[in-house]
Amino acid sequence: MWPRASFDLAIAVAVLAAAVDPRKDPPIPTDDALFLGELTLAGALRPVPGVLPMVLAAASHGIRRVFVPEPQAAEAALVPDVAVFGMRSLAQVVAELRGVEVPDAPPVVPESGSRLLAWRGQERLEEGDLADLVGVGEAVYAAEVAAAGGHHLLLRGPKGSGKTTLAERIPSILPDLDHEEALELTAIHSLAGGPAATTLIRRPPYLAPHHGASQASILGGGSGRARPGAVSRAHSGVLFLDEFPLFSSTVVQGLREPLESGEVTIARGEETATFPARAMVVLAANPCPCGERDSGTGACTCPSVKLRTYQEKLEGPVADRVDIVREVRPPPRGSGPSLGAGTTSAQARARVTAARRRQAERYAGASWRLNGHAPGAALRSDWPLDAAGADLVEARVDDGLLTRRGATRVHRLAWTVADLAGRAAPGLSDVRTALALRLGHPLPVDLVERAG
Repeated sequence: MWPRASFDLAIAVAVLAAAVDPRKDPPIPTDDALFLGELTLAGALRPVPGVLPMVLAAASHGIRRVFVPEPQAAEAALVPDVAVFGMRSLAQVVAELRGVEVPDAPPVVPESGSRLLAWRGQERLEEGDLADLVGVGEAVYAAEVAAAGGHHLLLRGPKGSGKTTLAERIPSILPDLDHEEALELTAIHSLAGGPAATTLIRRPPYLAPHHGASQASILGGGSGRARPGAVSRAHSGVLFLDEFPLFSSTVVQGLREPLESGEVTIARGEETATFPARAMVVLAANPCPCGERDSGTGACTCPSVKLRTYQEKLEGPVADRVDIVREVRPPPRGSGPSLGAGTTSAQARARVTAARRRQAERYAGASWRLNGHAPGAALRSDWPLDAAGADLVEARVDDGLLTRRGATRVHRLAWTVADLAGRAAPGLSDVRTALALRLGHPLPVDLVERAG
């Protein structure tokens, strides 16, 4: 679904080429060329969203020359083996096609209130370090597992317990994006209408929309044409939804598709657009709307109906698509350092990078890269759990603690726990750890100590 303004230049060049009288004027050759840009009434060429993905699509069909607005030439040049012409006006494009002297034209000045919104500055916050966290060793380990395998994570606990602090530091333990991931993410930001890219986005993005944000801003949409939302702009990075139960029901239910498939489909009239949305989603929630329940203060005054509505969003189909559940509680005052305290982002990032390298080798040739994205059928047939681990998971299904979807997530988590530990395959202890991560149960002390 491309913005209609993108076709202005192509239509104008086609009309001029068709209107040429070969007895009087030289032809305007348009073969093997792509024309992108919005035209003003004076013939000036203005930027349009989505230049990078459009040039990528053109190159895949054999197009080797592209004409784009001058400010977006560097973005188009990110696609290899394509000759890029940065133009300021229709007259310059026609002159270049005819091989005659290109007339001068004033530089393109963005319109006031331009639709090219400066979103890329919101990719992520300034990195902190995991070493800033004290007394939440289990949550730190859970975040490390989530980062290593691309698993979704739910953090629950009273306000002030460190949920946001932890979520903001997850990008610091993620490795840089490879070329394919960086190209895909930069293309998404181009479609979203961000500033023209001059280099690929190499660091995983971090987005944290407010709970009052609209469905279109989070899932994608908008007037005129569908733009990628936060769940797509956080692709290959982290989407943090703080106070998750306060998000609208339409947003909560709309997350089911991207959480499960890693894609989101937006319909606008007779057109639909599907965007990648393989972000690592981190949800955070207080015990109640006011955040005082279970805090020890006794100050919670939330009515039962409001409390029930709040908690239902943490127990429905969206929550079932989250791999890891972890309670985050501040340590008792004066208790001193605890398990996991002192883990640095550099240490965790090294372990995460090594675990992801193992996954890349294991899934070489597959359409997925991380355990959190592996289809359940493929895991069961090609990378099964051992008999003891499989029996333990089945027992938890039989006693109602796990759904079938939950069992698949435990299977994925067991592989990630083993990858982090450097084991060739998950054993019974890894499955037990995976179950604890999934069900929100306490983790083995020795494991959390190793993470710290």
